[in-house]
Amino acid sequence: MPKKEVSLNILEDYLPPGCLEDVLHYLNFYKVQLTVTKQRASILGDYRHAHHGQTQRISVNGNLNKYSFLITLLHELAHLFAFERYGPKVQAHGIQWKKEYADILSLFLSKKIFPVDLENVLIETLKNPAASSCGDDKLLRVLHRYDKKKEGMSFVENIAQHGLFKIRGERIFCKGEKVRTRYKCIEVQTGKCYLFSGVHEVTIL
Repeated sequence: MPKKEVSLNILEDYLPPGCLEDVLHYLNFYKVQLTVTKQRASILGDYRHAHHGQTQRISVNGNLNKYSFLITLLHELAHLFAFERYGPKVQAHGIQWKKEYADILSLFLSKKIFPVDLENVLIETLKNPAASSCGDDKLLRVLHRYDKKKEGMSFVENIAQHGLFKIRGERIFCKGEKVRTRYKCIEVQTGKCYLFSGVHEVTIL
């Protein structure tokens, strides 16, 4: 996966105003190698602890809006903190990680970096942080407001019943009924049924 190490003097381009100094403090104190990668379908960022002479490493997808980038970076820093304080056997998104993430997110919320709508939903997440912002539908909806608009793209929940849409890889689906929190969608070519989150971003046909 193509990555590029972020020069700390251009890191500001990826972050919302008012948080660069604090972010740099953590990256410098823990000697983190921060890299930016192209869009990854399944993850927004990852953390790798120091080993075999390598430093702490964090990567974040470079296509994220500034608020998503910061939230993802804080998520990965929380993994670093949990590893440093509880050791290599710490559960990836267990109680210790949730505490570390809630603590650092609370700190950045106190600095009034986020717009009000995003701040409100982030305060809700403090009660029980999700393993990924991708898994928090309410947070995704609000973060989406700050994305660059992409022509022809929309959430599954915004597509009309029986409307067609395409996902990455050019597979085409017909939107069906909602079952609890997800939508039953039929792949046109195979007739197979798949469940989609309402906030799965797709291309409208």
